[in-house]
Amino acid sequence: MSASDTPARIAQRQKTRNRWLLSSPALLIVFVAAIGPLFVMLAYSFMAKGDYGGVKPWEFSTDGWFGVFFSRDIFDDTLTIADANVTIFLRSLRLSLLTTLITLAIGFPTAFFIATRPARMRDVWVFLITIPFWTNILIRTFAMQEVIRNEGIINTVLVATGITSEPVQILYTDWAILFGMTYVYLPLMVLPLYASMEKLDFRLVEAGYDLYANRIQVLRRIIIPIVKPGMIAGSILVFIPSLGAYVTPRVLGGGKNMMLGNLIELQFGAGRNWPLGAAISITLMVLVMVALLVYVRYAGRSGGQHHG
Repeated sequence: MSASDTPARIAQRQKTRNRWLLSSPALLIVFVAAIGPLFVMLAYSFMAKGDYGGVKPWEFSTDGWFGVFFSRDIFDDTLTIADANVTIFLRSLRLSLLTTLITLAIGFPTAFFIATRPARMRDVWVFLITIPFWTNILIRTFAMQEVIRNEGIINTVLVATGITSEPVQILYTDWAILFGMTYVYLPLMVLPLYASMEKLDFRLVEAGYDLYANRIQVLRRIIIPIVKPGMIAGSILVFIPSLGAYVTPRVLGGGKNMMLGNLIELQFGAGRNWPLGAAISITLMVLVMVALLVYVRYAGRSGGQHHG
């Protein structure tokens, strides 16, 4: 023990050491169950494709990464854009963004309604919002299928009211996937918004009205700036799982309108191109990381402005 060591410093080091020892089992589980498989996928993405699936160990190749956005003609080896993959990437981004915007448009007034109820009723409304989480996502997706199929509730009402003369084809389209993901992920938007709005001091709203602000001005200049962290958190919680969705596009898209999750499964399954599937998986993870970095940046900026 050096002369500079004091009892306080020794106690602090011992406390830090104990914290690391206590957290080591959890850190080991996280590494083995989460980080470890990511390293395996990263390694697979730089290996050569096996003849009947799998990979060729210790044979380095960048064909997997090359195949994410490019392809070569089998006859003259001409380099072309992988139109199918690019289309799926763009469809996934488009549907994820639309799902986020629609859930925000629906979730904002829903959360505001719950936050303005009497205190004893708020828990009841939140309880009702969380009920869908009690059911498996596959069951919820099949329930949506019964709503939008040709003989489902929507088409039955449209035909019965004379709005259309025959059922509208919704199932197995991008619209079906959009409806399904909106239904599945809507609670993930409502809950963060409600958490922010519950803390809103409505005396500020009353002060805005006292200063002759109309409803739009109160919403834009008082409510939205205060609940912006909840809006950003809800958008991230919806966008990330939407981007990697598998079950909903598979059931409601019918296998024709694929998203990134379906494309990855195809490469590891029928496509038997594990390096390409691994490269697409890492690409998806990078997109998620970019979304998280954007969230951290804007959340930090909003917190700094609020603090100031």
